[in-house]
Amino acid sequence: MKDFWQQRYSEQDFAYGTEPNAFLASCADRIPPNCKALAIADGEGRNGVWLAQHGCEVTSVDYSQAGVDKSNALAEERGVQLNAICADLNEWQWPEQEFDLAISIFAHFPPEMRKAVHKKLIAALKPGGTLILEAYHPTQLEYKTGGPPAAEMMYDVATLKEDFAGNEILQLEDLVAEVSEGKYHFGQGAVTRLVLKKPV
Repeated sequence: MKDFWQQRYSEQDFAYGTEPNAFLASCADRIPPNCKALAIADGEGRNGVWLAQHGCEVTSVDYSQAGVDKSNALAEERGVQLNAICADLNEWQWPEQEFDLAISIFAHFPPEMRKAVHKKLIAALKPGGTLILEAYHPTQLEYKTGGPPAAEMMYDVATLKEDFAGNEILQLEDLVAEVSEGKYHFGQGAVTRLVLKKPV
């Protein structure tokens, strides 16, 4: 998979555009002022850079060095600072109780890795911290407008309820939405959206 993402992000254009994910942007009022934010699987940095533009101190992590390089270039172009790290989330030394906000936007993993990543995401949040997540739903296979080719790498309400049990769910829904993010996420798609708070 690393070669796949390295190749995709080595293309001249930004694979998913340079604007933030629409659901993330709609959650702007949930972003604490001057917060420390973590963006996992941040690709070419569109979401991490957007958070930095909103005053966050952002740690952006991605598997692909080509993606990290583009993240840094986009941050420089937008005049913001980004702590962009190239790392495998399986091997990365995850901080604990460090972030006010974490985002996971179209970050899809096999079931066992997904559970581990979601557990570490919560551990990385400070008490009272917020997680914003959007991912493709298994029925996305019918739409073919983006996302992994395997249903087990997509998420639904039941899966996320189980993964994030014990947290305060502020929003959790499966829906069909129009997605317009570069040439690889375009058109109607089946998505699952989550906003939660870690207990104080």
